[in-house]
Amino acid sequence: MKDVAEHAGVTLSTVSYVLNDSGPVSESRRARILDAIRVLKYTPNESARRLRKKAASTIGLVLPDLTNQFFALVAEGVELAAAEGEALVMLCAPEAINRPIQHYTRLLRGQSLDGIIYLPGGAGMALSLSLELAEAGPVVMVDERVRGFDVPTVVADSRSGAREVATHVLAQGHRRLAIIGGPQALWTSEQRLSGYREAIAAHGLHPDAVPVLEGNHREGSGAAIAARLLAAPPDERPTALLCANDLMAFGVLDYCQSAGLRVPQDVSVTGFDDIPVARLTSPGLTTVRQPAHAMGYEAAKLLFELIRTPASAPPPQPPVFTTEVQVRGSVGPAPG
Repeated sequence: MKDVAEHAGVTLSTVSYVLNDSGPVSESRRARILDAIRVLKYTPNESARRLRKKAASTIGLVLPDLTNQFFALVAEGVELAAAEGEALVMLCAPEAINRPIQHYTRLLRGQSLDGIIYLPGGAGMALSLSLELAEAGPVVMVDERVRGFDVPTVVADSRSGAREVATHVLAQGHRRLAIIGGPQALWTSEQRLSGYREAIAAHGLHPDAVPVLEGNHREGSGAAIAARLLAAPPDERPTALLCANDLMAFGVLDYCQSAGLRVPQDVSVTGFDDIPVARLTSPGLTTVRQPAHAMGYEAAKLLFELIRTPASAPPPQPPVFTTEVQVRGSVGPAPG
């Protein structure tokens, strides 16, 4: 800015008025300043400018990977809010390059970040690691909670969604059910399992009589677990599989096709998330919609509010997003 001021023959404050549109400047001086900026190829230090305004400049976004469309939609929502706030997003996807989250925790702590948005997704996150991540700046969690880590968290009502989709399956006459759950360490896995069991109990069945097998939220685990569950004779195997996310449900659909099992005539299948491709499967996947894009957008807005809020003030309280069952062709009446 000093170079620009000297080149244009004006004061430093006059250059600042033009750059920030914060004060009166004559047209002749404005023209000289803009010409100096062009000649010198001057670029304002955005981080310094926004630091003075107590606004976000660069935030971190940590999510497992982008192969799951749910994560990609959350990232799009974060990017939209960041663009509106003229902030940059540093993306970290540990599982995409097979790096542990600890690697990125150390990396993020070494950056000049204003805050971090974190979506665990595939595995649980220890409290010690959460606290270490928070040393890089304010943190907002998405779609997950960590016990003892009290930060604003953007979630959807997974428990209600799981209860409603299980109720839909039970209403079709299914009584031999099995659940393909997510990693046990995840809070969302607990919520969805609780919702399934509430619906099962409400229909007169004992929840413990319904087998629960742990998956890892990927297609391969869904297919492998389906192979185990559906190997029994037709009168013994489950007639419906409740999957804790869409990717595992896709794995079940793929296995059924390879094994010659018809969906939903032989076995009904449900997912969770309603990622865009869920309606394109054959048959279309009955699942639970989470507003992933809106959740990412809200998470970024919350983070910006945290950055602007004094540390002594109570943290903002995010809303809990509603879920909605999307009924498609993968669920039908129970066989017989």
